[in-house]
Parts: sequence; structure tokens; C-alpha cells
Amino acid sequence: MSALFGRRAFAAAITCAMLVAAPARSEPSITRAQPLLPMEPVEVVTRSGAHRFRAEIADTAPRQEIGLMYRPVLPADRGMLFEMGAPQETTFWMEHCAHPLDMLFIAADGRIVSIARNTKPFSRAPIASGGPVTGVLEIRGGRAAEIGARPGDMVRHPYFGDE
Repeated sequence: MSALFGRRAFAAAITCAMLVAAPARSEPSITRAQPLLPMEPVEVVTRSGAHRFRAEIADTAPRQEIGLMYRPVLPADRGMLFEMGAPQETTFWMEHCAHPLDMLFIAADGRIVSIARNTKPFSRAPIASGGPVTGVLEIRGGRAAEIGARPGDMVRHPYFGDE
């Protein structure tokens, strides 16, 4: 019994040493909102018509990493358009965002692939696109329902080939 206990104690000591020696997971260095980004008009076309937004354009990795973190609640006609490049499945999260957002995941042709509605503030849970997308439009939580946005509806902006 003492030999078994000795082996278990040795294994536990090795495991603890490995945990202590392992590097700590680094926390994001983002501690404040980014300055307002350049804004452009974006339209979401639903069965109820064309709904216009003024969206900040997050077109670089650093701008996309910060996104809407630490920002106050968005006005009803504002948003942020993430220009992701080549079609890809992607995930977002709500860390450091104090209010719910609606995330419209958009294909290269401007078609809405999926919508994450009223996302949970401060959550690190991944929010998946549900398919390959080239853009994501974040708007105030609840706005997608207010305008009747659904997958298959269109987002108009030059990034999606609309002039």
C-alpha cells in the first residue's frame, strides 16, 4: 500500500510541478474602446424594406480585435461592419461589451447567412457564423427583430459588390 501511495504522491507532485511551470494564459491587453472608425452607409434589405445604418468599418485585424468593446449602447441607426476577407467560418464573442448586440453574418454576395440575436454581454462563449462569411454587421441588440431581418435577406454595401 505504501508503494502505491508513493507512486500516486510522486505522480501528483510531477503534475503539480508541470502546472506551476506551465506559462499562465495571457489575458487580452485591450483595456479601452478604440477611437471611432471611418463610417459608411449600409443597408439591410428585408421584407419590410431597406433599413439604413451608419456603420464603422473594421477592416484590419487590430480594429476587428477591439470591435465594439467598451463602447456605450449603439444608437438604433449605427453599427460596425467587419470586413473579413476571403470566405471563412468565424466566431465572435462579447468579452468587454456591456450591452447585447445582434450579429449578422454575411456571405460574399451580401446574403445574410445567420443572425446571432441579443448576444449575452461580457460572455466569452463563442458565437459561430454557421457557414463561410466575408463580413459581419453588428447592430444594437434587438434591431434585427425590429427590422424583420432573417437569413437570406441582403446587406448592401460596396464591400459586397454593391455600388
